[in-house]
This record gives sequence, C-alpha cells and structure tokens, in this order.
Amino acid sequence: MLVLFETAAGYAIFKVLNEKKLQEVDSLWKEFETPEKANKIVKLKHFEKFQDTTEALAASTALVEGKLSKNLKKILKKIVAKDAHEQLAVADAKLGGVIKDKLNLSCIHSPMVTELMRGIRSQIEGLITGLPSREMAAMCLGLAHSLSRYKLKFSPDKVDTMIVQAISLLDDLDKELNNYIMRCREWYGWHFPELGKIITDNLTYCKCVRKVGDRRNFASSDVADILSEEIEEDVKAAAEISMGTEVSEEDINNIIHLCDQVIEISEYRTQLYDYLKNRMMAIAPNLTVMVGELVGARLIAHAGSLLNLAKHPASTVQILGAEKALFRALKTKRDTPKFGLIYHASLVGQTTAKNKGKISRMLAAKTALTIRYDALGEDTSAEMGAENRLKVETRLRHLEERGIRRISGTGKALARADKYQNKSEVKIYDPSGDSTLPVASKKRKIQEVEEQEAGVAVKAKKVKREIKEETSVEEGEPVKKKKKKKEKKKQTEDEGALTEEPPTSPTVEVWK
Repeated sequence: MLVLFETAAGYAIFKVLNEKKLQEVDSLWKEFETPEKANKIVKLKHFEKFQDTTEALAASTALVEGKLSKNLKKILKKIVAKDAHEQLAVADAKLGGVIKDKLNLSCIHSPMVTELMRGIRSQIEGLITGLPSREMAAMCLGLAHSLSRYKLKFSPDKVDTMIVQAISLLDDLDKELNNYIMRCREWYGWHFPELGKIITDNLTYCKCVRKVGDRRNFASSDVADILSEEIEEDVKAAAEISMGTEVSEEDINNIIHLCDQVIEISEYRTQLYDYLKNRMMAIAPNLTVMVGELVGARLIAHAGSLLNLAKHPASTVQILGAEKALFRALKTKRDTPKFGLIYHASLVGQTTAKNKGKISRMLAAKTALTIRYDALGEDTSAEMGAENRLKVETRLRHLEERGIRRISGTGKALARADKYQNKSEVKIYDPSGDSTLPVASKKRKIQEVEEQEAGVAVKAKKVKREIKEETSVEEGEPVKKKKKKKEKKKQTEDEGALTEEPPTSPTVEVWK
C-alpha cells in the first residue's frame, strides 16, 4: 500500500512495509514513538519538493478545494502508475474520489489511514531525509501567511467588517437626517407654517422648498413634478393667505442650502442601503431571508462578527440587544425580556401581543441554525433559510387561527378548545334589599305590638324561672311555689271587674 502525504515543502509518497500492524488502530501510535520504529512501518519512496511559495500556494488551494493539481497529477502518473495494483491511502476522501475518476487508481480512506497520517506527521523530519527542521518550519510559516492572504484577497464577500461599518453608518445617517429635517421644517415654518401640515413627506418638503424658495413664488411656480394636483392647489391657496412672517433673501438661501444637504444625504442613504442588502445576501443569505437585512446586520454588528454570532446559542440570539433589561430584571427579580433586536423582524411584528414571545423564541432557534450554516458552511444558497422561514410562518398560522397543537400524544390531533359562548343574564334590581326592617303591613295596630312585646316578656320570665329551678335542684334546695300570691291576684282582679259600672249611653236631647 502506498501513502500520499502532503507537506508545506512538497508531496511525499511512502511505501507501507508492514501492513499487519496497521490493523491495530488503537495501538498504532506506539509504532511511531521514535524515528527508528517509524522507518520499520513506512519508507519514503518519492519526494517532490516545491520550487517556491507560489507553487506551494497553488497546490494547497487545490487540496483545500478537493481538486487535483497538475503537479500532483504528473507525480501520480509517474510513480504510482508503476504499482497500479496497490492501493493509495489519502487523507481526503474527496481528493481520493477525484484521483480514482481521472487516473483509475484505487484509493482508500479510513480511520486506520487517519492514524497512519498522524504518525507520519509526528516523525516527518526523520522520515524525509535532506530536509532540515528549520527550513521546514520556515516553509510552513510562509505557506500559512500566503494562504491566509490569498483567502482574504480572493474572497472579499466573506469579510463581515463591511457589514458592521455599513449598518453603523446607516444608523448615524438616520439620526443626522432627522435632525436636519426637523431644523429645516422649523426654520421655514416661520415663513410658511401651513406648508408643513399640507406636505407630510420630508423629502418632498425639502424638494419643494428648494425649488420655490419664497412663499410668494408658489403662485407662479410649477411643482407638478414634485406634488400632485390636489396638494399643489392646496399649497398655492395656503400661500396666498399665509400667516407667516417675512424673511430676507439671505435667510431663504441658507434654508435652500440646508434642503440640498438633506436631499444629498437621503440619496446617499438609499445607495448605502442597497449596498448593505447586496453584501448581506453575499455573506449571510439564509440569515437575511429569516430576519431581513437590517436586523441581520445589527445582530452581526452587535456580536462583532458573523463567526462570533454563530457561537451564541439561540437563547442569546433571542435577547441580543436587551442586555440592560435582562440584568435589571435579574437584579430586581422580575420577568426577563423575551426579545431584543429580533423584535424588529417582520415575523415578530405581524403577530399579536400574546404570541410575540413564542414566535420570537422559535424564530431565534431557527435563526441560530441559519447563522451557523452561513458562517461555517460552504454552500451559498438561501434554501435553508427559506425552509425555516416557512416553518415559522406555519407555526404562526397555527397560533393565530387554529390554536396550538398538542405536544403529547399524536401530533396530528389538535388541542380541544370549546367554543366560547357569551351567556348574558339580565338581572332586575330588587328594591326590597334596601330596607333592613322586617317586611310587614304598614298599618300595625298598637294592641298587636303590645301583645307581641308582652309575649316576649312572658317568655323571658319563663326562661329565667326554669334556669333558677335547675340551679336550685342542682344545689339540693326545695322549690318554693308561689300559688297563694297568684290566687290572691286573680280574686282581686275579679272583684274589680264586678265593681265596675257599665258605661251609660249618651243622652240625646230632642228638640221639639
């Protein structure tokens, strides 16, 4: 078996002397502990040294891309073709497939080959004769610098520093534009205050002021290319009856110069936004599809680079930009924020308030996958981002329309949600509860009241007497009955009733 080994100094082809020891993969490293032991396992058959750094760089880039360089093709035809019946061990399976297709050589790549390559690399100085260690180290360092410089030079699309600077400049331009436009409206508003209410668009306002100048020129000026017919008529009518103050020509010139600055900055901002959009689609296409170019660029700028952002988990991506609120909530032991910069994504913005937390959590999870795919993957298509966005939109529809699916049980079954029916009962006010007195007839006879009061008094006396009898019985004293007094009272009452004379009827005198 032959072994193809790539170094910074050139290509080396080794011949395996003892293939039986290669079967023991776990203990293969023991055979490469010393150069003497390594020479018993493999032997150098041919070494092709690079002429200069340019040739080494070309060979390295071809190996990184999995391609077969011309120099390597010549070596394999010259050396390996003689022993075509033997297998060729390669470190890269992709390169082995290319060699097999073009040169019809049987290539092998397995864990055993990986361990063999590791052992050869550890004893490369003893296996390749005539190559000093200092020269080998210098070649390795020079190739590393050249390869890094080549990648930066020929793949500028992967430089995310441009995105960080562009989004920062875009935010600065927005702040300056707001200040300039506010100053322009306030300044010209002293001369023509009615114009600010008629024209709401800031850029149109500045173009109109720059073209007309003094409000008295509106009657003779044609602003049809800037304003519509209805708004133009309103502006001309308002200019005739305006309550603004008169200003000098020098003031108007300064206001017009400020309008020129606003228009130029607005045009440059539009150009910068297009540049940022194209750069984001080149560097992070899947992230751009998921959350948009502005939110994606702000996430990259906040993390520092796309690679740093790829190292963050989904929970960090979700609250990235809300660090102050997070630590304040942890300090005060309140609820932590549910979203940060990702709140400005279109998928989060179109949800209802109660579902924003759920959608932002799911969007952050899918966004973290797309970020890692863009940062570490080799594919530049945006198919993965489109698929994940479709999943989030499907989830959003289920939350908004059909409800949440059940997690346990069958995934196809929907959670039971009974239809809500509003049962309103009309209650009539009962005025009888206002009074705390017992309900009775209004005309109560005095006699009935007295009888009730007497009955209550008799009951109270009976209760007292029973209590006294019980206490006397318990103490062992005889109960004294007062029958004689009651008999005497009854006799006196009867006598009094007999002595009373019946009432005489009134005498009526009859006149004759």
